[in-house]
Amino acid sequence: MEYRRFGDTYYVRLDRGDEIISSIMGICEKEHVESAIYSGIGGCSEAQIQTFLPEAGEFETQVYAGMLELVSLTGNVVSDDEGKLNQHAHALFSYKEGDEHRIAAGHVKSITVLYTAEIELRPTVGGAIKMQRAPETGTGFWRFEK
Repeated sequence: MEYRRFGDTYYVRLDRGDEIISSIMGICEKEHVESAIYSGIGGCSEAQIQTFLPEAGEFETQVYAGMLELVSLTGNVVSDDEGKLNQHAHALFSYKEGDEHRIAAGHVKSITVLYTAEIELRPTVGGAIKMQRAPETGTGFWRFEK
């Protein structure tokens, strides 16, 4: 992994074997980024995609492996009141299954890079976004701070 900051934005290149979500979180910790949004594309080897099941109050995880084109990744990083960073991301992948082209999408648990991934990480400027939990589901949502 290699990254550079230009202006208020970090540009991240991830390499074979790098895990995207933990790499983004590592940059945020190292650079003291409390809240940010990110997006990206790339060629990946494995993705753990989750779907929230409200009736069970938990996520169901599906693992995809092989040549996965990361068509779109979008997510955010926010901190809770104790300063712990949390992320929330969704992604869309395309892949081949036999002669058929398929897609998989949903909430992201992890993504492993096969060739490369290119991520734009944009910290919030002029304020912070914190996370608070919804009491009925336990899921997090944004709380704005000055």
